[in-house]
Amino acid sequence: MMNGDEGVQNTNDDATACKLSAVKLGYWSDPYLSLMVKSGVKRAPEIHLGYYARVTGFRYLIDKFFDACDTKVQMINLGAGFDTLYWKLIGEGKPVKNFIEVDFSGVTARKCYLIKRHKELLAQVADSEGEVRLSKTDLHGNRYHLVAADFSNKENLKEKLEESEVDYQCPTLVMAECALVYADSAKVDQMLEFLSSSFSSIAFINYEQLNMNDRFGSVMLENLMSRGCQLSGVSACKDSSAQISRFTRAGWGTATCWNMNEVYSLLPQQDIQRVERIEFLDEKELLQQLFHHYCITVARKNSPNFNFDSINFD
Repeated sequence: MMNGDEGVQNTNDDATACKLSAVKLGYWSDPYLSLMVKSGVKRAPEIHLGYYARVTGFRYLIDKFFDACDTKVQMINLGAGFDTLYWKLIGEGKPVKNFIEVDFSGVTARKCYLIKRHKELLAQVADSEGEVRLSKTDLHGNRYHLVAADFSNKENLKEKLEESEVDYQCPTLVMAECALVYADSAKVDQMLEFLSSSFSSIAFINYEQLNMNDRFGSVMLENLMSRGCQLSGVSACKDSSAQISRFTRAGWGTATCWNMNEVYSLLPQQDIQRVERIEFLDEKELLQQLFHHYCITVARKNSPNFNFDSINFD
């Protein structure tokens, strides 16, 4: 069996391939994703809709954060994998002051290679007056940084953030997608406390498993463990209260958690109708079960309010 780090890193490849499968069918648009991964096996409709809800829900909250701050912001992506959000935001002209991506060295080395290989990616990591510093595992531009680190080690994370010209006074949004669950809970708690105490205004969007104590959750857990993924932080995925308390006990002022059934019901219904027509879905029971076992949590400290509540997407 592969070691835990290898198993976790392999989830990046699987997630990227799943996203590309959905993008190619038109669930959402991402002109950069095909530069990160070759075409893979077509996934099931439930998988496509799951990633659609994840990507669309995340992006809605990110846009609301920009609107709420009304100034240039800093973004930190923990366990970033081959995510392409930075290039999409720059392409749309969003006011990004600094964007820092953190992952294991095995992932960042491959991403550094891909960025260097594709000029449409490399051209955006610094503005016209900036230079790009590139090593085997780290890349630094004047507004984009990709660094190899164990984000659950707060000293390692702090060192890498400061190498990336982090600004503790700038409004900051931290993001993680199925990343915290793979790290030791006690270390994650220390890391979250470091973030909440170090930044003057900070928010966190976390996408992760939920309700892992029931039979469906147990099967998910067994499947991940069979692939070499040790879910050391699964205790925080017991239910929404556990997701919320992880942040509040680490010094974050407020936290709110929505399961993905709730998120899916709050997304623009015209677009939901569009994506549900892309592929035939016999019935929604499996999709609803999947959505019941994932969630998006938003935590804030001295940060403007942004969330799904009382939202009219249309």
